[in-house]
Amino acid sequence: MRCIPQERIRNFSIIAHVDHGKSTLADRLLEITGAVSAREMREQYLDRLELEREKGITIKAQAVRLYYQREDGEIYQLNLIDTPGHVDFTYEVSRALSACEGALLVVDASQGVEAQTIANVYLALENNLEIIPVINKIDLPQADIERTKREIEEIIGLSAKEALLVSAKFGIGIKEVLESIIHKISSPKGKRDGPLRALVFDSWYDSYLGVVALVRVVDGKLYPGQKIKFLSTGKIYEITKVGVFAPEAATLDCLFAGEVGFIAAGIKEVREAKIGDTITEVNAQVKPLPGFKEVKPVVFAGIFPVNNDDFEDLKEAIEKLWLNDPAFSYEMETSAALGFGFRCGFQGLLHMEIVQERLEREFKLNLVSTAPSVKYRIKLKKGKMIEVENPVLWPDPALIEEVLEPYIRAEIYTPKEYIGALIKLCEEKRGIQKEIKFLTPHRCILIYEIPFNEVVLDFYDKLKSYSKGYASLDYQFIEYKPGDLVKLDILINKQPVDALSLIVHKEKAYYRGRELVSKLKEFIPRQLFEVIIQAAIGSKIIARERIPPLRKDVLAKCYGGDVTRKKKLLEKQKEGKKRLKLIGQVEIPQEAFLAILKI
Repeated sequence: MRCIPQERIRNFSIIAHVDHGKSTLADRLLEITGAVSAREMREQYLDRLELEREKGITIKAQAVRLYYQREDGEIYQLNLIDTPGHVDFTYEVSRALSACEGALLVVDASQGVEAQTIANVYLALENNLEIIPVINKIDLPQADIERTKREIEEIIGLSAKEALLVSAKFGIGIKEVLESIIHKISSPKGKRDGPLRALVFDSWYDSYLGVVALVRVVDGKLYPGQKIKFLSTGKIYEITKVGVFAPEAATLDCLFAGEVGFIAAGIKEVREAKIGDTITEVNAQVKPLPGFKEVKPVVFAGIFPVNNDDFEDLKEAIEKLWLNDPAFSYEMETSAALGFGFRCGFQGLLHMEIVQERLEREFKLNLVSTAPSVKYRIKLKKGKMIEVENPVLWPDPALIEEVLEPYIRAEIYTPKEYIGALIKLCEEKRGIQKEIKFLTPHRCILIYEIPFNEVVLDFYDKLKSYSKGYASLDYQFIEYKPGDLVKLDILINKQPVDALSLIVHKEKAYYRGRELVSKLKEFIPRQLFEVIIQAAIGSKIIARERIPPLRKDVLAKCYGGDVTRKKKLLEKQKEGKKRLKLIGQVEIPQEAFLAILKI
């Protein structure tokens, strides 16, 4: 590895909305700088997870060192920090951006500016980054470059006169991107001889090295054998390995101020190398780098194995995944309907979907999850305030004085023809309209405050279907507000099924209860005894369905004879059914839980 002077180092990131070509542009930069040979090249090279490649999204941040030789012979070190693009990972994106001096803003020429484009630009501006607009996919027949330039200027407020026109797929304009990075993005300013300060912007668990932390050295240097301290936990470690990804891992003797790389120090848990934390030397008196906060889960759901024999495998799989994902939390849970499982916490719905898919694919498990919920604050009549994220733990309504639910500020970017349908959707979800802004004559932004529990179920799917896929959503948590919420229980033959319990708004409880019981009636197979499905709030039944029993024709052998004989046989059958109903277990199939989730 070459030693490059600080003034010839550039640290930059690529920010874009999902599917605007961020990973493809990163591929071309790897190719043109010779970091990856044509033989080794594959699509979405930096997306290591199978899920990332399949969904076309980046889930984990990556940092790659590239060397670019200009025509005058000068060699520059370019550190590309590839960040996730989805709203669930906003904190990780903000920390990765704070490790850079500039960013490439990639906008799809056929789609224009979308929700995460703007959200990520604001994050970049908060970190005082130099932003270079890049208009991608100019080769597409539906590309409208002039309209995209206008949107960048009118919506984001950046000058698009010098926007770079590229086709990442065909490698058009990539050289201009590299030259622009060198001209417009400033070199890092840290002191190489100062006391050590380094920012952790990602970490994961490696079975050989322990926790590997991706770091940006702000001041000083990092080298093997050095004693370091994490400021948020106060824990001290000795560095065992220092290196960079170029794009494969390569060991170095030292990382200097301004450089980006990885360290290993025998750390046992990812939670000890927190994203956004500051690393310093043991006795150094330095201020922590700004912006650090604890990542807390906001969406909760129960995850259970379909087959109870798989519980130990699920436990092992969750423990392994937990090592690699600091924002994921879990605790054991038992359910009368589903057996043993785990109550898990996630950063958002996409995060929940990714965790469940990874558990199923990487560990070959067959899982069922309960309906996602959020964390409520409940003020009891005794004056105590409790937090509840699991409907099973909801206190008796007689003890509750007030329920507070989390609200988000949702920004929906949409073409104007879908405004009516989306306003209707937000009103259905108890949204409070704050503003409608027309960004251009054809595009607008709807700003609503919406209870988070209305968003976690099906809001995103409906948003996409109402707008034919054109609308995009960005949201952030704002505060807790009082809400008229109740616990809706589902009873099967008077036995509550805890896995199907929901927290709903009182006004919607009747409709949700009706929907749930009629859906369950479709999916629960007929038994030899009568099955009664009920939805209840406390002791009040608000909806009911009946599944009639399978009935053997006991009168088949009675052709003629006295009517009392027939009555006797029917009475005997009736008694048998009653006995069966007392001891019979109703098996709820997995399809029923999945159907409930769709509601």
